[in-house]
Amino acid sequence: MSRKRRMFDIEMPEGDAAETFPAGKDDTAPPRRGPMATAITETAESTRDRARIEADIRAENDALAQEHVRLKRAGLITDLIPLDAIDTHKLIRDRNPGADYELSELVASIREIGLSNPIRVEPAADGRYELIQGWRRLSAYRALLEETGDAEAWGRIPAGIAARGDALEQLYRRMVDENMVRKDISFAEMAQLAVHYAMDPLTPEHDAEKAVAILFKSAGYQKRSYIRNFIRVVESLGEVLLYPQDIPRALGLSLSQRLDEVPGTAAAIKADLADWDTRSVKDELDVLRRYAGQGGDADDGAPAPKKPAAPVPAGKAKTTFQITRPQGSAKCTAANGRLEIRLPRDFSTVDRRRLEAAVAALLDQIE
Repeated sequence: MSRKRRMFDIEMPEGDAAETFPAGKDDTAPPRRGPMATAITETAESTRDRARIEADIRAENDALAQEHVRLKRAGLITDLIPLDAIDTHKLIRDRNPGADYELSELVASIREIGLSNPIRVEPAADGRYELIQGWRRLSAYRALLEETGDAEAWGRIPAGIAARGDALEQLYRRMVDENMVRKDISFAEMAQLAVHYAMDPLTPEHDAEKAVAILFKSAGYQKRSYIRNFIRVVESLGEVLLYPQDIPRALGLSLSQRLDEVPGTAAAIKADLADWDTRSVKDELDVLRRYAGQGGDADDGAPAPKKPAAPVPAGKAKTTFQITRPQGSAKCTAANGRLEIRLPRDFSTVDRRRLEAAVAALLDQIE
């Protein structure tokens, strides 16, 4: 006997109700992801973030490198450079090769308050550096190191490191423009620099007078004209002059004119100054004025007899020797009636009583 199945009537909603009836799978619900898919997605997002961060870091490093090169080109990258790693061969300085009597003032200033303006160097071969600007500052540091022996304090000097590649002419121009503001630089020193620049085989101009237009471009026409006149004096007499930096402008111009107009003037001046290394600044200038027509019998260009400071007895006329001091080499000359000590130091800064006592003690030791 078979059973009869019962049938049930189900009433389905109609209209809007059919759409909201929660029967079956809801397609609007967010799909569920397995653990593996979640891990892969998170790894991909992390890789993208890391790549973006690395790209930002590379861009920042590139910008910093470009800024470093720009600052280095401008000489604004400063470091402490050992003194014995700095060479001074590339540029011929515009300082007189004689003693710098004002260096002691700079030494004292640096000792008390430090170096306010770093020197400027450029890298050379084998880890060395070539000086571009700051000859006197470097000289002061070397004097302090020699005086104190303190390599920790004075064995290294702050230096702006410039990138290599600047033309030699530009380096000379920078040196000249920096020193043009110095009140003590003389026309003879500027003329000597033009002569040295023309003699340098690596420079483009080998005529000293034309070199003036290159080196002293920022100077006025009249000043360049004066420098060219002093070139005549430096080229003719530079080897015998002890104090060319002390020649006044008017004397230099007159002397240049006399050298051109009166043949044999240079030879006569050289003969008059020969073997007279005990002369003072006034002695030398008096000789030059005589030949320039500014005194004595210079109108006819004839040399006046050279008068010694005191009568020289027969026998040995003078004794000369050198003594090494912290400030530099002291040249001593002993002659009849004269005892002279030349040292790159300003003795006027020494207390008068102390100076008198030192001189008295010296004379007592000699007696």
